[in-house]
Amino acid sequence: MEAHKKAVATAVFSIVGNFLLAIIKGLVGFFGNSYALIADAIESTTDVFSSLLVLLGLKYANRPPDENHPYGHGKVEPLVTFAVVGFLCIAATVIIVESIDRILTPHKAPAAYTLWFLAGIIISKELFYRFVSRRGKELNSTSLKADAWHHRSDALTSLCAFIGILIAVWLGDEYAAADDWAALIAAGIIFFNAYLIFRPALGEVMDENNHAELIVRIREHAKEIDEVLDTEKCYVRKSGMRYWVDLHIAVNGQLTVDEGHTIAHRLKAHLMTSMPEIEDVLVHVEPA
Repeated sequence: MEAHKKAVATAVFSIVGNFLLAIIKGLVGFFGNSYALIADAIESTTDVFSSLLVLLGLKYANRPPDENHPYGHGKVEPLVTFAVVGFLCIAATVIIVESIDRILTPHKAPAAYTLWFLAGIIISKELFYRFVSRRGKELNSTSLKADAWHHRSDALTSLCAFIGILIAVWLGDEYAAADDWAALIAAGIIFFNAYLIFRPALGEVMDENNHAELIVRIREHAKEIDEVLDTEKCYVRKSGMRYWVDLHIAVNGQLTVDEGHTIAHRLKAHLMTSMPEIEDVLVHVEPA
């Protein structure tokens, strides 16, 4: 499937990008005496593991339905997202603990050259975010959207680090803790982003009714079948990058069972052709 290949390629892109940036941040932070940068490297390292989880999740979610999983394996995507959120929260907690310890321990201000590295990192991570986010929306992948937010949170934490280091470098060693306060603020941003990632994934697992726009399109396409007089109940659940639809239609009550059955199959084929994102449709026929 073309969509799956694009999703996997995007996840691999995230893994490679996060791995390279984690190494750069860690080295520059260590030699440049900046804990904000080291904290940023910690987050990028967790991003590598979370992106690996996303990749594994995408591969598993692409498995076809089987006897034990008649609705496919797509629900693994939001479950992987929960693991991603867990990585983010662990990283934020480590950053908070280390930042407080450094704030209480006097130390020198970071090296000025770290600012140049941070400026490049901020720009690159924002570009990463936009690329992965666009792919996540295009493919309707919960885990890719979560991965995109990792890049955005990384850009924001790098921005915090940039401001903290700038203050410390500009005002001298007496304000060296500004770098560590920046890391604390970054940890708060990470927690907030973790919530933004967690909420839609929870809704997907709970089959939350948040597909209003899709339901409108389904009803419109259903009425393109002449024998369909109206649509009644329409329920949609999301599994991975695909949708499963339960639809009640009203037809002429004088039709035979066989005729109603034929209409239902024609409608199902029409919906799945008109809306390729739909995996399956269960049609219930009622007399008008």
